[in-house]
Amino acid sequence: MDAGTTAAISTRLRHRNESLRFYPSLYCSLWRNSVTRELGFKANFLFWLLVEMVWFGLQLAFIGVIYQYTESIGDWTKWEVVMLVGASHFIQQLFQAFLLVNCAQLSELVHTGKMDFYLLFPVNTRFLVSVRHIDLGGFVSAASGLAVMIYAARQMHLTPSLLQIGAFAVLSVAAIIIHYSIMFLMATCSFWTVRAQGLVMAYYNLFSLTRVPGAAFSGAARAIFTLFIPVLLVANVPVKALLGTVGSISEIARLLTMSLACFLVSSFVWRAALRRYSSASS
Repeated sequence: MDAGTTAAISTRLRHRNESLRFYPSLYCSLWRNSVTRELGFKANFLFWLLVEMVWFGLQLAFIGVIYQYTESIGDWTKWEVVMLVGASHFIQQLFQAFLLVNCAQLSELVHTGKMDFYLLFPVNTRFLVSVRHIDLGGFVSAASGLAVMIYAARQMHLTPSLLQIGAFAVLSVAAIIIHYSIMFLMATCSFWTVRAQGLVMAYYNLFSLTRVPGAAFSGAARAIFTLFIPVLLVANVPVKALLGTVGSISEIARLLTMSLACFLVSSFVWRAALRRYSSASS
C-alpha cells in the first residue's frame, strides 16, 4: 500500500463516524490522493490518453470500412453502430476510470502480502481494494465516447426523451457493475492461483465484443455472450434504450438481472477467498 493511501485512510479513521457518511469522506480522501499521484506523472497521463484516442479512432474507422460494403448489420444502420461504439467506449472508460486499475492489481496485493494491511483497517475490505485508485485519463476518454454518441444522434436526427436518457444512464451503471463484478471475480481467483493477471486480461480483451451489434451473433455464441459472459448486453441494451428500439422489457430486465447476479456471485467468491486467505508470509 502506498504512503498516500495509508495517510488518507489513517486520517479518516482517527475521526471515524459509523454512519454512512464515513465512506463518502474516505472515498474523497482516496480521490484526492489519486489526483495528486496522477498529476505527478503528467507525461505518462498524456501518453496513455493519446493511445486511447488513437485506438478509439481506429475502431470508428473500421466501422466506416465495413459500411462501404453493406447497408446494415442485422437491423443496425451505420450511425446506430457508431453510437454503439461510442457507448461501449463510454461505459468501458468509466469502468476503467473508477475500478479497472484496482481489479487488475488485486492479484499483486495477494502475491506480495500487501493484502494483510488492507485487512487490518476497520472498513469494508472490498470497498477499499476496489476504489483506492482513480484513472483520470478514463474520464477524458469517456467524454470522447459521449461526444461520438451525440454526433451519431445528430446524424440520425435523433432527440431522445428525458426518460430514454435516464434509462441509458441507469443501464450504463448496470453495465459497469457487470464489468466490475466479472473482472473482480477473475482477480479474486488469485487467492487460489496467486497470480490471475491472465484471467483478468482475458476478460479485458472481451471488451471488444461490447461494440458489436448483438444481431451479428446467433446460436450458442449469442447465448454464451448474453447469459454466461454478458458482454453483448452491456452496450447493446443501453443504446437500444436511447434509440427506442428495445424489443421488449425483458431485454432491460435481463441486463439488470445479470448485473445483480454477477455482483452476488463475485461477493460470494470474495468472501470464500477471504476465509481461506492465510497471508503471503505464512
